[in-house]
Amino acid sequence: MDARTDAAAPNRGRAPLGADVTHVAHARHAARAALAQRGFSMIEVLITMVVLAFGLLGAAGLQTKMIADDHESYQRAQALLLLEDMRDRISANRADAASYVTAGPLGTGDGIADCTGAATIAARDLCEWSTALQGAAEQAGTSNVGAMVGARGCVEQIGAAPDTYRVTVVWQGLTNLAVPALPCGAGLFGADGYRRTVSTRVAVADLT
Repeated sequence: MDARTDAAAPNRGRAPLGADVTHVAHARHAARAALAQRGFSMIEVLITMVVLAFGLLGAAGLQTKMIADDHESYQRAQALLLLEDMRDRISANRADAASYVTAGPLGTGDGIADCTGAATIAARDLCEWSTALQGAAEQAGTSNVGAMVGARGCVEQIGAAPDTYRVTVVWQGLTNLAVPALPCGAGLFGADGYRRTVSTRVAVADLT
C-alpha cells in the first residue's frame, strides 16, 4: 500500500479546519441576531403598552367630559322649564305683575316649604315656584331631586311703559367658567364661575 494513501486515511471524512471556523462564526452571528431580535420585540411591546395606556387615558377623559356635558344640558333644560313657568304665571296675572318682584333669590335655602297660607295669587305663585326650584316636583326618599343643583330664581322690574320684568333662574354648574353678568344668586355658589344663569323678559302692557 502506498504510504501517502495510508497517511491521508485518518483525515478522510473530516471537514477542513476553515469550514469549522466558518460554521462557528455563523452560529455566533445567528445567536447575536436572535438576541437583537428579541430585544427589538421587547421594545415594540413596551411602546405598544405606552401608546395603549395613553389611548385609554384619553378615552376616559373624553367619557368624563361627555358625562359632564350631558349633566349640564339636563340642568339647563330643567332651568328653562322653570323659567317658562314663572313667565307664564306673571303673564296670567298681569294686573298684579309688580307683586312678583322678589327681594332676593327664591328656591334653595329660602326656607319656604308650605304654600297653604298664601293670601294672593302672586304670593301662591312665588311660593310654588320656590318649591319647584327646590325640586319638590320629584322626590327620592325624603330628598327633593326634581330640580337643578342649588337652583334659585329672581324676578326684577327692569323697565316701565310698558312695565318689563326679568325672570332669572340660576344653579350650580360642574366647572368654573366665565362669571355671568346677571346678579341673581351672585356669591351663593362659591367661585361665581360655577353659577349658571338663564333669563327671559316679560313685558306687561297697560290695557286699561
